[in-house]
Amino acid sequence: MPDRPTGTVTFLFTDIEGSTALWEKYPEAMQSALARHDAILRAAVESHHGHVVKMRGDGIHAAFAAASDALASAVAIQRTLLANAWGEIDSLRVRCALHTGAVEEREGDYFGPPVNRAARLLSCGHGGQILLSLATQELTRDHLPEKISLRDLGEHRLKDLIRPERIFQVIAPDLPPNFPPLVTLDSRPNNLPAQTTPLVGREKELASVEQLVMRQDVRLVTLSGPGGTGKTRLGVQVAADLLDRFEHGAYFVNLAPVRDPALVVFTIAQTLGVRERGEASLTENLNAFLRGKQIFLLLDNFEQVVSAAPLIADLLAASAQLKILATSREILRLRGEHEYPVPPLALPDAKHLPSAERLAEYAAVALFVQRALAVQPDFAITDQNARAVAEICVRLDGLPLAIELAAARCKLLSPPAILARLASRLALLTSGARDLPARHQTLRDAIAWSYDLLDGGERDLFARLAVFVGGCTVQAAEAVCGADLPLDVLRGVESLVDKSLLRLQEGKGGESRVQILETIREFALEKLEASPSRIVRQEHANFFRRLAEQAEPNLTGAEQASWLEQLGQDHDNLRAALAWFFENGETEAGAEMAAALWQFWRVRGYFTEARQWLGRGIQSGCALAMALRAKLLNAAGSLARLQGEHAQAQRYLQECLALRRGLGDRPGVADTLNALGILAQAQGDYRHAQQRFEEGLALRRELGDRAGAAIVMGNLGVALQNQGDRVRAAELYAESLSIKRELGDKVGIVVTLINLGSIALVAEESAKAQKLFSESLQLARELGDKQNIGTSLNCLGNVALLRGDVIQGRLCHSESLSLFQQLGYKEGIAWGLEGMAAVAGAERQANRGVRLYGAAQAFRDAACLPLMPGDRAVYDAQFAVTRTQLDDEAFEAAWAEGRAMTLDQAIVYALEEAESQ
Repeated sequence: MPDRPTGTVTFLFTDIEGSTALWEKYPEAMQSALARHDAILRAAVESHHGHVVKMRGDGIHAAFAAASDALASAVAIQRTLLANAWGEIDSLRVRCALHTGAVEEREGDYFGPPVNRAARLLSCGHGGQILLSLATQELTRDHLPEKISLRDLGEHRLKDLIRPERIFQVIAPDLPPNFPPLVTLDSRPNNLPAQTTPLVGREKELASVEQLVMRQDVRLVTLSGPGGTGKTRLGVQVAADLLDRFEHGAYFVNLAPVRDPALVVFTIAQTLGVRERGEASLTENLNAFLRGKQIFLLLDNFEQVVSAAPLIADLLAASAQLKILATSREILRLRGEHEYPVPPLALPDAKHLPSAERLAEYAAVALFVQRALAVQPDFAITDQNARAVAEICVRLDGLPLAIELAAARCKLLSPPAILARLASRLALLTSGARDLPARHQTLRDAIAWSYDLLDGGERDLFARLAVFVGGCTVQAAEAVCGADLPLDVLRGVESLVDKSLLRLQEGKGGESRVQILETIREFALEKLEASPSRIVRQEHANFFRRLAEQAEPNLTGAEQASWLEQLGQDHDNLRAALAWFFENGETEAGAEMAAALWQFWRVRGYFTEARQWLGRGIQSGCALAMALRAKLLNAAGSLARLQGEHAQAQRYLQECLALRRGLGDRPGVADTLNALGILAQAQGDYRHAQQRFEEGLALRRELGDRAGAAIVMGNLGVALQNQGDRVRAAELYAESLSIKRELGDKVGIVVTLINLGSIALVAEESAKAQKLFSESLQLARELGDKQNIGTSLNCLGNVALLRGDVIQGRLCHSESLSLFQQLGYKEGIAWGLEGMAAVAGAERQANRGVRLYGAAQAFRDAACLPLMPGDRAVYDAQFAVTRTQLDDEAFEAAWAEGRAMTLDQAIVYALEEAESQ
């Protein structure tokens, strides 16, 4: 079979006319009939050098390198279908359409405008008919089979609305020659505007809106959304697609120029050609015209005449077959109205981008590429610009108008240069096409159009809400924005949502969150800065300081998961509040807030950021209360230890301990003793660590602090395990786990499960270890505890290797190494490199394994991270598997090569090698 065609391809699309009715009437007969139908079509395509791209529903999508082969295949299909007997079904009437164009081919499918145009051409035809576009006719007219000709059916407007298409019908002696008129935009009365570009990335929305409009119980649908979301373009396409369902036509009513609600009746009547006659009013004449007619009205830009909404209700009441689709930034608030919020275009995840080839599958990127090609014909997504294009689309919230305006800049700027200038979106995104409405020629105008329709109180609230970064809860909006506002915040939020300037989304905890697109927020920030904004910013900072302090005692208890989630949702707001305090001289408030948040940052893996905020308090030079300074030092020291900066951690924690002893702060002393014990353990001083833990445990028990005692028990168990006393360690772990489960301390449960699993792993009790580590991983994922997700994965990787499952071992170790690298968790990075070395040894890739072991050891030496005795047994067993595969000379050479690698080189080497397997 020839290779799949690429470049310029001729498509053959088919489907069965009236298949839905056939299935309802002959369900059993249709099953066997469809199987025969599929076999006939597939055979006809493949026997004429074509490729079946997909069997879709009751039709086929096929691709041909030669247009003449596609034509011959279509004729063969119709002849074979006519020659077959179909029993009680009588006949299967299949329509065929052929169109040729340049497309992209990816992963067995085709992408590009020609695919969509072929589908539109198919929708024009009738069962038994073969239609060709002008492009395909040009390629086949001089190579037609004997006795076959092409009938010119003239130019017709297809439902893609781009341009008229000259359509041809195949005429053959044994095929029916006559059919009803083509089902095109010309077949029903309409005034739908032609479009200069195809609709991109709205397949799902089109299907949903069309299904909603055609429901019998739905008469009015409103497409809502902020300026620039593509409401009008979507609405026009819906009207085109549904045109053949409305006997008396579909009409586009442009209300954008209308500001007087009283003129809405006149505008609709003028569009439909209705005039005043006799003594009846224009409204009465319009109702009389609509009565009994199947008409579809698209009322575009209804927001500035929304007070005319009762008229729409009157029109619907007067005509039972009338359907109305409105586009509006504000819903009409009529009974029976169905709102459809038009979402932004689909976006890639900027943190985990697909390949450059697959990036254009995202609708936002596809639109950028399409519009960029219009100004720079050789534009393409490459490995060099893919990230910039994706980030542009993300920064612009997937708003079609914003993306189009940005892509237009490709004539002068590269995507990275455009991205660099997007710090001020509104200044960059100007100079739209002259044939766009004035409000859409710049993004600022599009947003201002909506803003100008707000009343004074709504404008104030809109500006104040810009203080929130990443959205907020309704409760936060009321607390921060409510002072001296001339309207109720809740009602104001509802109104701004109705007007598409805000969005309500359900947060992970079930509470609604107010969201504002960043492109719109930038406009609102300008309005906020033009007002006395300091009061609002102070209220914002105070609110989130209170939230942090309220969360602090709950970050180690039964409610920790929900509090971690809440802080995670508002992390950007917390950052903004911290910045406000430190930048406006309120250092003590900022320091208190940072100290309250450090456990959140630790669990979620924001080590470096946390140390920066804590450091601003420590280094402020102002007279902080000693208790607060001690709290900052304890947090910063613990985080420095996690990042392998032991000397800094020692200085912070020793100063903290001295301060707390001087203050008589016994709970604080116990905290710092625990932190110093963990630090000593990380430095390999297990005896000193044990002493710190035992002193701290005694103090916890004196204080009656069961939660704190459970934490110290686990750490003491680690110190004992590293000194060879696994029995006593296991007892402490078990006691600690029992208390933590009772108290609901999920973070503590994760750590203790890992500790228990490590003992089972050393004892080669793989099933028990697997169970413990799996539970720890599940809990860590629920909490978003990145450090312990990585640790659990690393441990599971070791279990997999013990059980001989090398593939699973590689997956776990590579994921954990990547995660530890992101966190900057140095001990974890060493574990990850050693884990990947063990995988290489298990795969009999000894040279690679030894290089990675050498790189890991060099990193440990440089970072002063000795291998803990508790980890030594697993390490030695895995290392031996690799070492025995090489003689001394080869081992020394590979070891030296690994030690010579930089850390970045070693990580890239480990992960690249893993991915290439």
